Amino acid sequence: MNSAPESKIHSVQLIDVDEDYEGQRLDNFLITRLKGVPKSKVYQIIRKGEVRVNKKRKKADYRLVVGDQVRVPPIRTADPKPQVKVYDKTLKLIEDSIVYEDDSFMAINKPSGIAVHGGSGITWGLIEAVRQIRPDIRRLELVHRLDRDTSGIILIAKKRAALSVFHQYLQSKQMQKIYHALVVGRWPKHKKEVDVPLRKIELASGERIVKVDGKGKSSKTEYRVLNAYKGYSLVEASPITGRTHQIRVHCQFAGCSIVGDEKYCPEEELQLQKDMGLNRLCLHARELRFKHPESGKPMKLVAEYGSDLEQILNKVKQQS
Repeated sequence: MNSAPESKIHSVQLIDVDEDYEGQRLDNFLITRLKGVPKSKVYQIIRKGEVRVNKKRKKADYRLVVGDQVRVPPIRTADPKPQVKVYDKTLKLIEDSIVYEDDSFMAINKPSGIAVHGGSGITWGLIEAVRQIRPDIRRLELVHRLDRDTSGIILIAKKRAALSVFHQYLQSKQMQKIYHALVVGRWPKHKKEVDVPLRKIELASGERIVKVDGKGKSSKTEYRVLNAYKGYSLVEASPITGRTHQIRVHCQFAGCSIVGDEKYCPEEELQLQKDMGLNRLCLHARELRFKHPESGKPMKLVAEYGSDLEQILNKVKQQS
């Protein structure tokens, strides 16, 4: 019989707001700080005036300012889950994969096979590992996502202000993402873009996939051929929108599925690839271009291919 999660009642808390929380809404600030407390309870204590900012009542949408002092009443919170220990060998692999780091953010060349975060049966992911590598940094948050089997560059914010700026960049298309993909067949020279709507669906098995569907969300990817081999092409893909599995499904729609794609590559073709030793998803987040969230300086970060992807490309070249 499973026991209920441990919890405890905290005494009154007085929290000083520093620059990392400036501009954050009061309700979001409390939801983040009060782990395990239902959102309805958070809004209730704000509404009743039990939460005070500088000894005054404030509404949920109040924006915090540096120097504010937030009074939180005694409240029952869940104890944090025990931290999952990531193997030292994996921590070293991830630390060696850091492409760039400063006080605002870090960029990591994520290896294929590592999820970006734990959950859904996965005990740990990249963000949990990075928090163990940098235990002294209070805030480390994923800026965006990569599929587990996609390798390449991913950003992790160290400050809430940086995270907010990055999210603005993503929403306003001020961050350019460039991927490299090894695909099956010869990519049509005339096909410079794929512009078809995509919709998420759930199969009877419970598996979730994405399909081209007129009722889906608009999705566009620009393509450029980098190299052609016997039976394969290396292409550059620049997503204009950011839908789930967008590049993978757009490649499939173009008739050139990505090598090693367990979801979208035809089974017979997939088996041929495995027989050749082409045993990973050959999609790599190669480059990110954006302005630094604090200085505004233009940034261009590049992630080199890992040894596993290099080996696959060499095999394809050798048979051409």
